[in-house]
Amino acid sequence: DYVRNLVTGQSARCHCAYVYAGCGYGESTQDVVFGGKAFIAENGRLLAEAHPFSTESQLVFTEVDLDILRSERQNNTSFGQCAGLFAQSQHYALKELSQGQMKDGNFELTRPIPALPFVPRPEEFDIRSNEILSIQTFGLARRIEHTHSKHVVIGVSGGLDSTLALLICASAFDLLGLDRRGIIGVTMPGFGTTDRTYDNAIRLMKALGITLREVNIGKAVMQHFSDIDHDASLRDVTYENAQARERTQILMDIANQTNGFVVGTGDLSELALGWATYNGDHMSMYAVNSSIPKTLIRPLIRHWAQQILKDDQVCATTLLDIVDTPISPELLPADEHGNISQITEDLVGPYELHDFFLYYTLRYGFRPTKIFHLACQAFNGSQSIDYAPETIAQWLRTFFRRFFTQQFKRSCLPDGPKVGSCSLSPRGDWRMPSDASANEWLRECDKLCPTKE
Repeated sequence: DYVRNLVTGQSARCHCAYVYAGCGYGESTQDVVFGGKAFIAENGRLLAEAHPFSTESQLVFTEVDLDILRSERQNNTSFGQCAGLFAQSQHYALKELSQGQMKDGNFELTRPIPALPFVPRPEEFDIRSNEILSIQTFGLARRIEHTHSKHVVIGVSGGLDSTLALLICASAFDLLGLDRRGIIGVTMPGFGTTDRTYDNAIRLMKALGITLREVNIGKAVMQHFSDIDHDASLRDVTYENAQARERTQILMDIANQTNGFVVGTGDLSELALGWATYNGDHMSMYAVNSSIPKTLIRPLIRHWAQQILKDDQVCATTLLDIVDTPISPELLPADEHGNISQITEDLVGPYELHDFFLYYTLRYGFRPTKIFHLACQAFNGSQSIDYAPETIAQWLRTFFRRFFTQQFKRSCLPDGPKVGSCSLSPRGDWRMPSDASANEWLRECDKLCPTKE
């Protein structure tokens, strides 16, 4: 462990790849015995290692991602001053693989490419999850203290995002020693609300001991349609966004009534895709989930159910059912069986793919071609998640199109705590003009998948 930690630590400190090879079987054993340790590490991450004390010759190999190392060094101030010198001293050889080799699947990476890069590895999941939840909790607690608020207002839909945000509110109030009744959870049934999500929202709020309010938005929205002369039978963007903005208005006004503030529930994945109504669910006073991607929210809630609240049967059961509920804004009426008819991932694509694209776009600035090839390796079925290359290419184009066109929503985000290395806050991590052109990215995507949307 000592040598392994030295190698990985040095590779992290220098933002480099570190290859270590020690003597093995056959070396002198006069005073010491050599175990044949060998490691390959990249930027603090162990990629490959040899089996020690083997009597057979071993060859340890893997791939090193030079783009990751360049990105880390460019973003690190210690290396920024030496970037020009480093560029002139590259002494490695490059072998270009043809597009045919990559597309036909003849090239298989030996290094692991996690399909869910935002989700901590199993061996560290509990520790990392508790740290993530603590960051969210302490961020909200400090905002409550700073504003001298005794109340926070949150819309509770029975979906993933509002559930995690509500749990963070409860945790923050417990940390500050405040009565949970100061958390005002508002359920606002609309045209697409189903019994499953409504019942879960009510059950969870009661179990957590918060103040519950219910405001049906149907009458107000229909009056609004009449005021603006909109045909209510036309299920268009106006029909959907009017509901989202009505809900935000209700939350804001209740916050004024109670001298509190609105806690936002939107997540990082929705911000990346612009899957939020401008000045609707897009807006709040403090957004606790703003740097938590959708693929991480599910395991966090499951962790809460199975670890933190495992002794509360009602809470745990409700949380696990919420985890299993399809993701939906529920802005369109349910089907004839009362089930959710508007499935988000059917419309914008799988969040597993979009979060993968988002990670490598934000973290390392990779171009579409490289992200596509990495995704083909990660989603080849070896990690129980399988997507065809054509499907990956299709949603990659959707991702970049939406990522660029929806920047205007991210340019005016409310405050929220940064969790992890990726954030879309316009005040720190992501400064992008709202009128940036996606043409170069889309042209590269079209070479991967000629069929456009």
